[in-house]
Amino acid sequence: MFPVTDHNFGTVARGADTFYKFEVTNPYKQDMTLTGVRSSCGCTSPTLETADGKAPENGQIVLKSHEKAYVMARFNTRTHVGQKGATLTVSLGGQYGGEVQLHVSGNIRSDVVFNPGAIEFGEVNEGEAKEQRVTVNYAGRSDWEIVDVTNDNDNFEVELLEANRTGGKISYDLVVRLKNNLPAGYVKDQLTVVTNDNRAENQRIPLIVSGNVRPEFSVTPAQLALGEIQPGAHVTKKIAVRGKEPFKIVDVNCGEDCFGFKTDSEEARKIHFVDVTFTAGEAPGKLQTPIQIVTDRDNRGATCVASATVVAETVEAPAAAAAAIDDDAVRTVSAQ
Repeated sequence: MFPVTDHNFGTVARGADTFYKFEVTNPYKQDMTLTGVRSSCGCTSPTLETADGKAPENGQIVLKSHEKAYVMARFNTRTHVGQKGATLTVSLGGQYGGEVQLHVSGNIRSDVVFNPGAIEFGEVNEGEAKEQRVTVNYAGRSDWEIVDVTNDNDNFEVELLEANRTGGKISYDLVVRLKNNLPAGYVKDQLTVVTNDNRAENQRIPLIVSGNVRPEFSVTPAQLALGEIQPGAHVTKKIAVRGKEPFKIVDVNCGEDCFGFKTDSEEARKIHFVDVTFTAGEAPGKLQTPIQIVTDRDNRGATCVASATVVAETVEAPAAAAAAIDDDAVRTVSAQ
């Protein structure tokens, strides 16, 4: 049920948001119940989470066959320092009751402090450039410095500014910018602050980056069901494209010749309606294709998925033949 039972947070700064999710999967046919979780040390706060990241309503999670959940282990870096470790005991209830022990460990540095503890962009509109700032404070060696900030995500720009250096007290401003071409969706990543510490295990300090980029445009319906269609027949349905500001539709395409599109206006509006016409081919089968709506907003747009089923054409018997069959049936019944 637990593919991972041990996690090392490594070296982290004081005040940093540090957590790890232990995945739980029910591989059995029977339901399994997670009734709770407790920690052996106040350095780690554990909670149960459902597959969609929510807390269970009654504190318990019932997992049906192949369903997933998580044990969230949060390192309490604001109230603890030094080398820490904890055993997390997960309780299983019901017919197959028992306990499973998970282990976490890590080193919380008292000489390096992040404020705030993570880069939280929150809700960001698509196309919006945004920046957040973290202060890194250090107390110790006078020659201590941050030599690099590694970033594997091309959607971030990172700037490091030394703000103060007085004896053994040093502070940096770390500025992280979210680029305006970031696609819509959740952002969850990590930067690594690299220092010139003498001990190799202390030289790399993680910093979490998160946010949610909300799409500028939406399409209703997002899933366009065209239904079952006879070969050679056609069907037309409407989709609505909405934007936060007035916009123009530059193009609509899907890469399929069997689709045609007609927009309602060439003017800038917050809402546009598009006629989608599908003409069925001769071969029966199912078709599913994305429809791309291109706008005048820096080529940003929206997508919906259209689906249709071309059914085999039914051949009906001629009326005279059908009547003859009915007469034969009647005569046969009468003879009996």
